[in-house]
Amino acid sequence: MSTDRVREVMDVVDRRWFLPEDQHDRAHEDAPLPIGHGATCSQPTTVVHMLDALDAGPGHHVLDVGSGSGWTTALLAHLVAPGGTVVGVELEPDLARSGAENLRRAGVPGAQIHPARAGVLGRPEDGPYDRVLVSAESAEVPHELVEQLADPGRMVIPVAGRLLVIDRDAQGTSTTELGRYRFVPLR
Repeated sequence: MSTDRVREVMDVVDRRWFLPEDQHDRAHEDAPLPIGHGATCSQPTTVVHMLDALDAGPGHHVLDVGSGSGWTTALLAHLVAPGGTVVGVELEPDLARSGAENLRRAGVPGAQIHPARAGVLGRPEDGPYDRVLVSAESAEVPHELVEQLADPGRMVIPVAGRLLVIDRDAQGTSTTELGRYRFVPLR
């Protein structure tokens, strides 16, 4: 996926649609913005970097962990169209509800957001996934999410302050570091 394609999709999916009303005037700032419950809508340049590394394309089945307001879920839905699907999961039930409503209002097809279930990371029953995007920081690479990756598959996840790309295939996994980032905690 090229950064140009990701930026095109970001032009189509207005961040404003996925922010609380009191943040609408800041929608085009390159900064993380609060969406309630201690969560943020990630900084656009960070999202570009993550989506570019994820390399989600038409027909892919994608898991969006920490979907928050639904913005990244909507961006992913556009990147995997036609034929792809996106399953979002969100730990905070109120954000899961508002994120799903934001997707509905924005008319985003092929995407859904579910509340995370206690003791379950991701959404294994809908996997395996060609791509997994994690927008919350883990202390270590979560084995549960690696297991939800298809073969081949790719995950982009912040781990202990580093943004990692984890590729999975029949031979196992490989990891590439993309730089240092800070996110809200995964659990």
